[in-house]
Amino acid sequence: MLKVLVFMPVLGAAAVAVLPARRALPLWQLTMLFALAALAYVGWLAARFDPAGAAIQMLDSRAWNARLGTYFALGVDGISLAMLLLTALLSLVAVLVSRRMEAGARLYFVLVLLLESAMFGVFTARDWSLFYVFWEATLLPLFFLIDRLGGPNRQKAALNFFLYTLGGSVFMLVALLFLYDAAPGHSFAMADMAEGGRGLPLPTQLLIFAGLFIGFGVKMPVFPLHGWLPLAHVEAPSPVSILLSGVLLKMGAYGLIRAAETLPAALLATQDWLAILALISLLYGGILAWRQQDLKAMVAYSSISHMGVVLLGIATLNVTGLTGAVFQMVAHGLSAGTLFLIVGLLYQRTHSRDLADYHSLLGQAPRFAFFIAFALLAAIGLPGSAGFIAELHALLGGFVRWGGWVLLLGLAMLIGAAYSLRVIGRLCLPGPAMVLADMTRTETSAAAILCAALLLLGLWPAPLLDLVAGSVGQLSRLFGS
Repeated sequence: MLKVLVFMPVLGAAAVAVLPARRALPLWQLTMLFALAALAYVGWLAARFDPAGAAIQMLDSRAWNARLGTYFALGVDGISLAMLLLTALLSLVAVLVSRRMEAGARLYFVLVLLLESAMFGVFTARDWSLFYVFWEATLLPLFFLIDRLGGPNRQKAALNFFLYTLGGSVFMLVALLFLYDAAPGHSFAMADMAEGGRGLPLPTQLLIFAGLFIGFGVKMPVFPLHGWLPLAHVEAPSPVSILLSGVLLKMGAYGLIRAAETLPAALLATQDWLAILALISLLYGGILAWRQQDLKAMVAYSSISHMGVVLLGIATLNVTGLTGAVFQMVAHGLSAGTLFLIVGLLYQRTHSRDLADYHSLLGQAPRFAFFIAFALLAAIGLPGSAGFIAELHALLGGFVRWGGWVLLLGLAMLIGAAYSLRVIGRLCLPGPAMVLADMTRTETSAAAILCAALLLLGLWPAPLLDLVAGSVGQLSRLFGS
């Protein structure tokens, strides 16, 4: 079943590549068809998933290279299924708002579908070698999406992103080879590597975890491994920024969770250091976002801050904190996706991302004003939004582990509130009259989908909490929680 999901977008990319169409609209319609099919299929998989059942479900494992111990193994647990739902939804939204794509439309839609396939592969792989292949497979579509279709500084941004991520991947590959040597029977299967990794002495576990953390930390990104993020976000086409911030950053956090399953002693030994890095990322990203005039750069730096909440939740190693980390991964994907969507649409109309150029949106373009205000408030954890549920869990989990020190998280939230309210205030302040067409029905539908998901998860979080509860509980038991 999971093979169908992983390779469905590849089939769509092949169909788009050979479709005899001179206009972009048929290409967009065909891409939308496959994006809708992928979302419907993930929804069907979620309906079949039993949260109280086996830890890994829908497992399909076939020998890939028996001599090397590699397997084409796919499977899902509650955490990976939540990421699949997020990936399918954001991919659909990214395609939906690409309706006006004209220049390079065929290449663009092919690359987006190939990227979706690789992201599905990362979240379903149950073999570390297969995980690594899909992880690297996300690099090429993203590189060309930024390099060929991005902004004025696109070549520098694409090369920066590629080198940063590839450099982190080298450390990750070396760490995986050490784990492979320790695994029973020299296997890359995640279960076998976890069994071998847990039996390693602490110094060896720490060395291996350092390599994995660099690889995953670059993608999250964690301070000081974040250097590629702002430029890549600013120069990437806005629909690509939706996927980059909404899904690609979550791949790093997801990999870190899998590393925690494999090297529990290393996580316990570095728990406090991870929390310190998380708090630095929270404050650093928030302060830089506060100082930005470029709206897209502001959202990019705010992502560093919000992913700090994810790292803090993982570092707690208890049920509440880990639940908050997974919930924040979903909540941030939805809120950041909405913000990049709105900022990108504004840029299409005005060719400016400078906050000073916008006044009185509430009167001129009320849909724009509503959706960007809603997304900013949801991003800072307004009660009733998904971000509130996520940050509350992370805060409570951190308080159980570190007590009053976790109140520093509250300071970071205040900084987030400061820059969010500054932007909202600017949009509502009177100023020179703007000639700005409001959002179209297609664009409104895309933003409404994401905002509805944020509101639904904020008011009724039980389905997502139940989905991840079994996987989070099993992970926390490795650390005595």
